[in-house]
Amino acid sequence: MTPLYRLKKLQESLKENGIHAAILIYSRDVFYYTGTAQPSYLVVLQNDYKLFVRSGYDFAIDEAFIETERMVNERDLKKIYNKNFQSFHGKIGIAFDMTTIKDMNYISEIFKGFEFCDVSKYILKQREIKDSDEIKKVRRACYAIDKGHEEAVSVLKEGITELELSAAVENAHRLSEHDGTFFFRKPDFFMSRGPVSSGPDLFKISGLVYSLTGIGLSSSVPIGPSKRVIEKGDLVIIDIPTSVNGYHADMTRTYCVGKASDEVKKLYSKLKIIVDTTIAGIKPGVRCCDIYKIAIDKSVELKTEDCFLNFGNNISLMIGHGIGIEVSEQPVISSKNQSLIHENNVIAIEMHMLSKKHGVMKIEDTILVGKDGNEILTKSSRDLAEINSKF
Repeated sequence: MTPLYRLKKLQESLKENGIHAAILIYSRDVFYYTGTAQPSYLVVLQNDYKLFVRSGYDFAIDEAFIETERMVNERDLKKIYNKNFQSFHGKIGIAFDMTTIKDMNYISEIFKGFEFCDVSKYILKQREIKDSDEIKKVRRACYAIDKGHEEAVSVLKEGITELELSAAVENAHRLSEHDGTFFFRKPDFFMSRGPVSSGPDLFKISGLVYSLTGIGLSSSVPIGPSKRVIEKGDLVIIDIPTSVNGYHADMTRTYCVGKASDEVKKLYSKLKIIVDTTIAGIKPGVRCCDIYKIAIDKSVELKTEDCFLNFGNNISLMIGHGIGIEVSEQPVISSKNQSLIHENNVIAIEMHMLSKKHGVMKIEDTILVGKDGNEILTKSSRDLAEINSKF
């Protein structure tokens, strides 16, 4: 099956919902349906489609998997309208969540008389189930993220700063063909290359993401590694995603500089049991909220509910999210989401313990949902990594 089926499936959604056409401009949407991220207007009609490349046409011709005859070197939306839309009026689909008011006003001025509706939900629903090519690319991103873990084990020691550790991990990712950036479907979302934190910094959680964050280098980007010097006995958490060929992997590992205490080992062991039990319970046809309940119930059984998913002032209501051409996609594994899991969902499962007495620890893995069992795609050791101290 070629990726062209993606456009046909979008066309089916348009027909089913009485939408005459969709105009997509967000780079990830264009990339998913065409194979190129060059600045473009992707116009999808119920029975036709064209890619109008605004810049980088020569690149787009080489990159795209759609037919060359459906690609036009054109940046003037008015000309696009005159050649493709003058003959009819109707409903136009736009990705409202990723379209600015300025762009929307511009489109509205040209497409007068048309009704506009949101097509993001159809796009995101379609992207939930990955095809074989997408799974292959996620596997490649997981390889890159595993190389980052190998580098962390090699360079982590007391006396190194969080920033130096993060830079070494990021360098290993890049040398393993990480694209150098990642995507969230959120306007004005920002963070460092990924959360890295240690010791007492692990208890300082920014409001920018619903996760353990690190404090960052400044208030401008208060998330990620700081200049804090890592000390003997510190717990260290690294949660830096990767993207290879446009597809992401997400993984978190916990390290201890020196020998971990028996209490830390015991708590981490319980966290791993909860994670493994939850992953085993993820099956096609199971509701997301029921998967969340598996984790909570296991935590109660192990008597860890006081620190499981604890953020200090509240408890996380999410333990996982889809992953693909964006770091966080559907389905979201949360307490209230009643949508179903499907075969070939790719999901990042993430859980943590926060204990004021013993510290903070986290496990996150990218998994592939199968009808006969799930595969953990991130292959790095999931045990608590004890790193030798220099003393």
